[in-house]
Amino acid sequence: MSEPLVQVQHLVKTFFSSKGMFSKPKYVHAVTDVSFSIYPKETFALVGESGCGKSTTGRLILRLLHPDSGHIIFDGKDITDVTEQQMRPIRSNMQMIFQDPYGSLDPRKKVENLIEEPMRIHTSMNAEERRNKVAELLDVVGLRPEQADRYPHEFSGGQRQRIGIARALAVHPKLIIADEPVSALDVSIQAQVLNLLKELQEKYDLTYLFISHDLSVVEMISDTIGVMYLGKLVEMASTEELFRNPLHPYTRALLSAVPIPDPTQKQNRMILKGDLPSPINPPSGCLFHTRCPNCTERCKQEEPEFREISDGHFVACPYV
Repeated sequence: MSEPLVQVQHLVKTFFSSKGMFSKPKYVHAVTDVSFSIYPKETFALVGESGCGKSTTGRLILRLLHPDSGHIIFDGKDITDVTEQQMRPIRSNMQMIFQDPYGSLDPRKKVENLIEEPMRIHTSMNAEERRNKVAELLDVVGLRPEQADRYPHEFSGGQRQRIGIARALAVHPKLIIADEPVSALDVSIQAQVLNLLKELQEKYDLTYLFISHDLSVVEMISDTIGVMYLGKLVEMASTEELFRNPLHPYTRALLSAVPIPDPTQKQNRMILKGDLPSPINPPSGCLFHTRCPNCTERCKQEEPEFREISDGHFVACPYV
């Protein structure tokens, strides 16, 4: 097997929350001891509820945030502590597709200017070469080259996300981090955008980190899935293995919520009790024990090891 394009090793990130007049400072534990690898041309998906730390992990890899500890290795180079100046040439190989196709595009700029902006920063292409490249990219993502002269508000949500994808492709990156790229779109448009991402991956040999809360979306596009809960990975396996043999109670609960297309087939929902605990004051022991139907005294006291159960299948639960 080839060397990983991305290696995340024991990543930790906390955010300062607040400090009362007579109380200790409070910190949000956003990412805690997260480790995984993404291989070239692979789609690695991070899934979990809102607030689990998956988007923060993506921003840490891009070095939009600096980790408290741990290491981020990209294309064989440790980029954890590189300066902003050193990071700039690396960023041409790491691009992002944002969740909101409305908020991620500057409404004051035409589509041509939005897509060519990365080329201005990271390449030596002249104006004509950039215009030709913009026309090519619009065609690749299913839009017409003449639409380059329009503003973002003249497009639908699905079209705006295609513009965002074209912008991410502008400097031929090796890695694209897609942060909930279809969650704001209609279901029929979601399938079109996912198919486009798969086609582009094959055409340009792209590697994806795909961030989502929707396992039915993730199943369609990913090769490997990491399930996050309250800043930690609780299970990681190939997509086929995870859907066939989910081991962690939280993963089974997420999968039970995925709609079954056959109306005659009965769905056994696993309803979790209680709300997601606060990342400011996470539970002791297993983070999931406050909602787990199989919780024991051991779960409340001991933090489970994230261990390999079978080839490539990792889980943080002592009872599997």
